[in-house]
Amino acid sequence: MGPTRITFFIAADPPPRLDKALSRDVPEAAHLSRTRLTRLLSDGSVTVNGAITTEAKARVAEGDEVTIMLPEAEESEISPEAITLDIVHEDADLLVVYKPAGLVVHPAPGSPRGTLVNALLHHCGNELSGVGGVRRPGIVHRIDKDTSGLLVVAKSDRAHHGLSEQFAAHSVTRSYLAITHGVPEAADPRLRGLRGVSFEPGGVLRIATNLARHRTDRQRQAVLFEAGRHAVTRARVIEPLGRPAGAALIECRLETGRTHQIRVHMGYVGHGLVGDPVYGGRRSLSKRGFTAAALAAAEAFPRQALHAAELGFEHPATGEQMSFEARLPDDMQALLSALRG
Repeated sequence: MGPTRITFFIAADPPPRLDKALSRDVPEAAHLSRTRLTRLLSDGSVTVNGAITTEAKARVAEGDEVTIMLPEAEESEISPEAITLDIVHEDADLLVVYKPAGLVVHPAPGSPRGTLVNALLHHCGNELSGVGGVRRPGIVHRIDKDTSGLLVVAKSDRAHHGLSEQFAAHSVTRSYLAITHGVPEAADPRLRGLRGVSFEPGGVLRIATNLARHRTDRQRQAVLFEAGRHAVTRARVIEPLGRPAGAALIECRLETGRTHQIRVHMGYVGHGLVGDPVYGGRRSLSKRGFTAAALAAAEAFPRQALHAAELGFEHPATGEQMSFEARLPDDMQALLSALRG
């Protein structure tokens, strides 16, 4: 196919730096992020009035002609693998996939193969038009290895750019189902006295803190208030479980999408997820409220009881509002049945 040429002119009152002017004036249809534009600048792919310019701080003036040469997308270094995928929706720009618990989303040290991205590269083949200059699927959000549920993946720069903007603006609908130790209730004075915790109409628990990597355990996230990244989770009790209730099926909606966010926040308020080895507090259910079979099922549950059940967004190419739901997987259904007694 060869490189793609994009030519445009700097508009009135340009910012003082070339990189900022490019970000403002590059045609929207090019779907080039600031990160991609910075990389193209440093690679010598940008000319201003016919001269190659690599200096991000260079000055430009109204009417300057800018040409960007987009090289053909490179092949990904990640190997395609023939792994069965559960495709919920697919079109030319994106796909929605159901990820089972146990499947890692992206290759990383310790998990170089057998991931969702390996499977997507095999499934999509030549349909990937290139994301960030590389022929690869665009992962705009992730869910933990041992969490099940829905993910949207971009197949093009246009889709990746549009979906990333929606996630950044917190306009994507994401609803999770979880099973917690205890029942987070508005009547609990301990919760009402906890920093960052409040209740909204309908008994919705709102948790607003910052999150950052734990100081001593780099695999964990920690709740902070003076540092870290802002994170907001809303949780609603769907069904108390046990007599008396010692667990609950809850719905969590994410305003932000930080690493381990639901797991950290529910652990912070004292209602960690059943089966969560990191944030669950190593708790066991009360023997008073459950049968021996229910206690055994909870004790043996091999992962955090968390499922990405609902996903909604605006299609970045058509503007259509898309909405998808995924029922609880069999292992969580069985756990729920056991806890209901």
